[in-house]
Amino acid sequence: MTTNTRHSSSFRDPSGYIFIDEGILKRSISPIYFKQYEALKKAKIFENLSKAGVLIPHTELSVSDKEIVIQPEQIPFITYPYEWSFNQYKEAALLTLKLQKYCLEHGFSLKDATAFNITFHKGKAVFVDTLSFDFYEENTPWRAYKQFITHFLGPLVLAHFHGAQSLKLMSNFIDGIPVNMLSSMLPFKTKLNPFLYSNIHLLAKFEDKHNEDYKGETKQSKLSKKAQLNIITSLYDYIKKLSLKEHSEWGNYYDKTNYSDAAFIEKANIINNWVTNLNAKSIIDVGGNDGTFVRQINHNFELALVCDIDNNAVDFNHKTLKSKKESNMLPFVLDALNPSPAVGFENKERQSFIERITKYAPDVTLALAVIHHMTLSGNVPFEMSAHFFASFSEHLIIEFPKREDSWVQRLLNTKGEFKAHFDFYTIANFESCYLNHFELIEKKPIENSHRVMFLLRRKSNERKD
Repeated sequence: MTTNTRHSSSFRDPSGYIFIDEGILKRSISPIYFKQYEALKKAKIFENLSKAGVLIPHTELSVSDKEIVIQPEQIPFITYPYEWSFNQYKEAALLTLKLQKYCLEHGFSLKDATAFNITFHKGKAVFVDTLSFDFYEENTPWRAYKQFITHFLGPLVLAHFHGAQSLKLMSNFIDGIPVNMLSSMLPFKTKLNPFLYSNIHLLAKFEDKHNEDYKGETKQSKLSKKAQLNIITSLYDYIKKLSLKEHSEWGNYYDKTNYSDAAFIEKANIINNWVTNLNAKSIIDVGGNDGTFVRQINHNFELALVCDIDNNAVDFNHKTLKSKKESNMLPFVLDALNPSPAVGFENKERQSFIERITKYAPDVTLALAVIHHMTLSGNVPFEMSAHFFASFSEHLIIEFPKREDSWVQRLLNTKGEFKAHFDFYTIANFESCYLNHFELIEKKPIENSHRVMFLLRRKSNERKD
């Protein structure tokens, strides 16, 4: 039975919409888009792009006069642009330009260039909006050019000058960062850069000049296909060379950890045995840094989510994933103390991290070297962090650093005169609070360290199903 419930994020394009049918995501195509769909199919655009791995593949389920229904390959966990590291964001931008170049060369064009048309799947960026393709009309400029600037070039240039945190602006500006705002935030010297002047500052001036043209009297400019391809090439070349200027505390975490080699190996063996015995298919490593510990686990996951607050650590993980050609790991940027909220129309257009991870329900959560930061840096009581972890995963592997641990001492010393307010930070209090939400399966101290590993199972009354 087809329930055909329109997805809350799919309402902007009259060409069709996505819907959930008994848990399966499908796409309905409206008659207004039949001509383009059939032409794209006949030209083998869908087939060739899917084979190249840059467009999510789909199968056609039904065809009638009223709608065509297709079923795209299902993506288990969607990440949004404000959760990507700098180089992931670059990859998404370059993919969009590659697609537009390919389309132009075959008589088509992308009618939109929102960053939300892309997510990461099987180790790389993939375009997910099958209905974004339209016919190319001779001598017309790329209608999605400005959208590309506000969704891709602008955020990346801001990150280049102001740091990767700038990418989080996309959670407030899901329609793209306004060009006048982009222009005002860039250093004055960028006005002397011909590329940035023409693609951002001049665009902002043009928009400011014509923003009261309510009658639509502004003449549409003409642009040859060759000139458009030159613009695509210049955007591609500039973005490909962009880099960050910032360093991070956590990017080389494992080079300065207080573990001995033996303790590190013992910790990895404990995790390895527990996860293998659980026969987990999916895992999330909260505070997973560059993915080191997930890679230590000798177990084949269908999907391993590895998130961290630090852009550089996620970038390093992304680079490693590429070099090893790993397809079952998904790195992304996440602040566990401030996870991505639900945003957009009715707060339903883009789901919160909690909604997505609760629905995904990984078999195991890893929380290694996390609890002392949540408790002592974030001031999150044990009771609240236990509730957080119990909300989305059946099993929790958590590492508790005792008060004697050097990192704990470092965090306590930053409290100054309020240090005594954190006397509650003891392993006894930790266990007492966490066992309100979990059952203890096993507990193992790591020799030659002040850390203890816990394997916990969520209590049945904590389950959301």
